[in-house]
Amino acid sequence: MEEMKQAALNPAGWVVRFVVAVCVAVAAFGTADAQRHYVPHVHVGAHAGMSMSRVSFYPKTKQMNLPGMQFGLSFRYAEERHVGLLAELNIEQRGWREDFEEANHQFEYWHRTTYVELPVMTHIFFGSRVVKGFFNLGPEIGYMIGDKVHANFDYENPVSVPGFPYEYRQLDQMKLKIKNRFDYGITAGAGVEFIIRKRHCIQLEGRYYYGLGNLFPSSKKDEFSASRGSSILVTLGYMFRLK
Repeated sequence: MEEMKQAALNPAGWVVRFVVAVCVAVAAFGTADAQRHYVPHVHVGAHAGMSMSRVSFYPKTKQMNLPGMQFGLSFRYAEERHVGLLAELNIEQRGWREDFEEANHQFEYWHRTTYVELPVMTHIFFGSRVVKGFFNLGPEIGYMIGDKVHANFDYENPVSVPGFPYEYRQLDQMKLKIKNRFDYGITAGAGVEFIIRKRHCIQLEGRYYYGLGNLFPSSKKDEFSASRGSSILVTLGYMFRLK
């Protein structure tokens, strides 16, 4: 009974544990079967692409997706015909953009954060020697190394700005300073890989990241009980087979 209460109070922790357990179990199963059937493959590579991010605030805020970029390095190891391990080191721009539709978008505000990310994922693949489909799933940790705000009005005192639509909207998120630089969450993606002359691989992937950490403090006395980032990414990558 006590464990059920703790799970209800901290669902994020249980989600992370579940995903990690699934990834470990799948990888372990694949490794055991691989020793009889498959020659291990090792790939290294790089990728880059575009992101669309936002922050899930509670209480909710009026916002739109903020475009950004992502680029990074990849390492992939597979000991089984359909399962491997994929690790990356990425730089990604995240954040959110306020929506001022009721003011005909004459006001602009966006808050962009830059993260160093380390996702470690189970890599599930299938297909022929020329074209393969794949799925990636696993946990991700990140640390914020950049923080920038853009606005065409006094966002620290918006109620004094003529014509600003301050009624029926949250304002605190625009002037609060981000306290939590460390982030963690779950990432999942799917894509296609084209193999050229056995050693060269071109990849196109779509991926979704859901953060479980909060940007701002979330105690009862704070303005927001949740401020979790999320992003949708589309990347193009190249990988070279070492082994």
